[in-house]
Amino acid sequence: MSATEADLGGVPAVASGETWLSPRREAWIRLRRNKLALAGMGIITVLVFAAVFADVIATQPTSGFFADEARQGPSAEHWFGTDVLGRDMFSRVVHGARFSLIVGFSVVSMTLVGGVLIGGIAGFYGRWVDGIMSRIMDIWLGFPYLVGTIILVTALGGGKFAVVIALAFFGWVGIARLFRSSVISVRNAEFVEAARALGATNRRIFLRHVLPNAITPTLVYGFALIGAVIIGEAALSFLGLGVQEPEPSWGLMLAKGRELLRTEPHLVLFPGLSLVFTSLGFILLGDGLRDALDPKLR
Repeated sequence: MSATEADLGGVPAVASGETWLSPRREAWIRLRRNKLALAGMGIITVLVFAAVFADVIATQPTSGFFADEARQGPSAEHWFGTDVLGRDMFSRVVHGARFSLIVGFSVVSMTLVGGVLIGGIAGFYGRWVDGIMSRIMDIWLGFPYLVGTIILVTALGGGKFAVVIALAFFGWVGIARLFRSSVISVRNAEFVEAARALGATNRRIFLRHVLPNAITPTLVYGFALIGAVIIGEAALSFLGLGVQEPEPSWGLMLAKGRELLRTEPHLVLFPGLSLVFTSLGFILLGDGLRDALDPKLR
């Protein structure tokens, strides 16, 4: 063993003066060098912190009627001003972050389960199984996403539960197609063929060899999708199909404040900026994770 290898605990150096790095460590180093990804991480950290500690950060009531404080602009007492009912906009925006994150993570979790299951079966077994499932996905993609969610939310009677179900029902296809492609690229790899030659069952091959090597792009896509889901929930609430008063939803705040945009712009400004920065944060961090985890860059 050379002196260099001995210094590294028996692990050969990659090159003169360089030590071997695990893929996870290497990905973290690349992510730290991506300034936009770090900015997205900062936005999401602030958002999650606000959602978790909303009851501590924003103590003023988010419901009720306070005639003496209605339609006030931003001030030391009400940082984001008040709405037409006198409710503190800062408290409503902060508590709205909690609801948006719950919807975003719930929908993406459901779409990941459905998309990975269907896409994995289609990509792993191929042939007629892949043909049937691919046609089902094509039909699903042919239906307009927004129109489909509106119809389903209306049929379910509106509300939080209906919004989550509708967004997940029409959102799993993109994840399924992406995971199917990843599985196809992995299923014929040499290590998979070696496991099959040793007598491993299809279930073991998929869970132990194919899934770990194909799931990363899908998880990254799902993480970036959270921002789009939050925008979708806000759009449904804006149309009056999502949550109803007095629930603090950013989309509902935009709907209630749009008629007073000229005289009280703060009613639209702060929930609108919250949506923009939330979506931007997930997109930036999602892109950074994709670049950091891309094996072609290693």
